[in-house]
Amino acid sequence: MKTGGDWRMADETQTTAGNNEAKEREEALFRKRNAERSDSTEESVLYWQERDEIPDHFDQLKDTLKEVMGLDVSYDIIFREMTFAGRRVGLLFLNGLTDGASVTEILKRLSYLKPDDIESDAVDVMVNHYIPHFQVEESDKLSKAIDKVLTGESALFVEGEGKVILIDTRVYPVRGMEEPAVEKVVRGARDGFTETLVTNVNLVRRRVRDPGLHCEIMKVGRRTQSDVCILYVDDIADRSQVEAIRDKIKEIDIEGLPIGDKQLEEAIVNKGWHPYPLVRYSERPDVVASHLLEGRIVVMVDTSPSVMIMPTTFFDLCQHAEENRQTPFMGTYLRWVRFGGIFVSMFLLPLWMLLVVHPELKPPLLTILGPQENAKIPLIGQFLMVEFGVDLLRLAAVHTPTPLASAMGLIAAILIGEMAVETGFFVNEVVLYMAIAAIGMFATPSYELGLANRIVRLFLLIVTAMFSVKGLVIGTTLLILALTTHRSYNSSYLWPFIPFSAKAMGEVLVRKPLLLSTRRPALNKTRDHTKMGSEMNPRDGH
Repeated sequence: MKTGGDWRMADETQTTAGNNEAKEREEALFRKRNAERSDSTEESVLYWQERDEIPDHFDQLKDTLKEVMGLDVSYDIIFREMTFAGRRVGLLFLNGLTDGASVTEILKRLSYLKPDDIESDAVDVMVNHYIPHFQVEESDKLSKAIDKVLTGESALFVEGEGKVILIDTRVYPVRGMEEPAVEKVVRGARDGFTETLVTNVNLVRRRVRDPGLHCEIMKVGRRTQSDVCILYVDDIADRSQVEAIRDKIKEIDIEGLPIGDKQLEEAIVNKGWHPYPLVRYSERPDVVASHLLEGRIVVMVDTSPSVMIMPTTFFDLCQHAEENRQTPFMGTYLRWVRFGGIFVSMFLLPLWMLLVVHPELKPPLLTILGPQENAKIPLIGQFLMVEFGVDLLRLAAVHTPTPLASAMGLIAAILIGEMAVETGFFVNEVVLYMAIAAIGMFATPSYELGLANRIVRLFLLIVTAMFSVKGLVIGTTLLILALTTHRSYNSSYLWPFIPFSAKAMGEVLVRKPLLLSTRRPALNKTRDHTKMGSEMNPRDGH
């Protein structure tokens, strides 16, 4: 017969053994967590429960959710357990990305259930009879349910059913639609894209009410699961181009796209070190709608307020929406002014430096050009210092608070520029021509094209300083060759200049009246080449 002391010793032994077992389990769990190297939700689910299925018991389900998505660790991941009609039900959702009113209405409806209503196949009965929502689906994959919840949907689990009900109750934070800062117009719409994909698609749908407008969505990134949408008008766009873009997006195997569309561009289009962009970025829905009707393909990435338009050319990047908001004559004038500004931003400084270094090359009418006095620093040194100074000011303007931006501009223009000339380090002409070139760069509609042209200007300045006339000629030739060999989805980047098309080049140089522009650009290889029917063609006499 055991005494009281024997019982206490036995209890202490059992307690110690239990503590040791719990400690061993914790250590094994810790080692398992450290050993996990899952790249996707599916791999993580398989790692923790060996099968990508819905567990029959909520205890096992919650254990898996804790390890895979941080249930009870992340404050915004909620698993609400309830009982409806005698069955245990759990609702998994993200606090902040879920529409609370919709979820409350669904739960209120389910609270009316009786045990007789769900005797068999409770999930099917709930989906088809008791969940008043328009986007509902079933799944037997836990990884799919977790991925859907992380996008803002709600997952309704019924214990013992082996299936989950996925309800689209997403609501995303959206900022107000504002006019894009880079693509402002005097006349025209003031709405612009936001960081929400659904809103951006609807802005385009509002302008293109064509049943042929297709919006294909897919996910990119093992971890970010970023939504990427391809938009095109099916009976206009070249299907081979659509398939090529779709296949390249599907082949992407990276962790994610946290920066959005720019990373996607590098993954599918501009994979090398070429400075010139192969896509056109736009934040204006009207610009995107007009390009869709021309047969181009648009790619949107969730969380990015700008979209990519493909394919594009050098001359496409030089055009702006303001030209189409004015009369054809004024639109043509603005286009020529813009072309002139782009040309000046690239070639003015190298040409002027060449004429200063070799005054014998000056035409009689340009004898007034050139510095009237020399400076302490050589011309090429002055140009390089001013170039990098302008870039430094541009970067500083981005990071300077708005109330201080004007003061910074005054410091740059008055103090630095004037003092540099007064002290004899710079000559007046260098500051003047650099300012003109900078204005031409900022007048370039595409920000990416303006940066690329600036790099070309630096290159031409250096080769002109090193090799004089030969350097400028060779540098310009290399530039044209580089742009000619630069391909935008098997299309020439300098089209219609190379290969030359007189009709298409005329439409680039002249903004034609609307009713005279009857055909879509041949570059897009569209299935339907005409923009309007014969009854609207003024050439037919109607």
